[in-house]
Amino acid sequence: MGRLTLRSRQGATDGELKYAAWDNNIGMLLSNLVMYSIILATAATLFKVGQTNIQSAADAAVIREPLAGPAAKVLLDVGLVGAGFLAVPFLTCSVACAVAEALGWKFGLSRKPGRAKPFYGVVVAASLGGMLINLLGINPIDALFWIAVLNGFLAAPLLVLIMRVANSKRVMGKHTNARWINVLGWGATAATSIELLPPKVSPMCSV
Repeated sequence: MGRLTLRSRQGATDGELKYAAWDNNIGMLLSNLVMYSIILATAATLFKVGQTNIQSAADAAVIREPLAGPAAKVLLDVGLVGAGFLAVPFLTCSVACAVAEALGWKFGLSRKPGRAKPFYGVVVAASLGGMLINLLGINPIDALFWIAVLNGFLAAPLLVLIMRVANSKRVMGKHTNARWINVLGWGATAATSIELLPPKVSPMCSV
């Protein structure tokens, strides 16, 4: 775009922010549609037959055999391999980008490995960590559960931080949150924070 200096590449135009908003909103819409489809399919197959304790992908495939027949295992395997090809590069690189940006390292797949060694080091470490989970015999379903629990505890303080930054004129300039976005944002923050409150136990239950 003719931006040859670092100063000229700082910030974003209104047009770029508009396209970024479309990108994020469409992405969130599609990701929630996929999530809902997964929930619906699980309820219609596994939950319907009373299988609520899935310990592996093989367990899920066996339960689907009455619906899909012998193809159930093949379909699940193809789906897992496809998801792996899509998710693993994204997850490892996103972790590396987050760490590199927080520590001020040079990062990005557009850079050669020799010019961003710490960034590519995190990519390799994250990939090896994922492999070790499998090699050490750690149950991936249990790992997903505890990661979800950890995310639940981290979500509330992260949302507070995001909302404060998004409303800071010093950081955002004229692009601070609109009122309706603040209502939705702080509402989501409050709803997420309620989950962290300890449950009330009645005297009858304690007895």
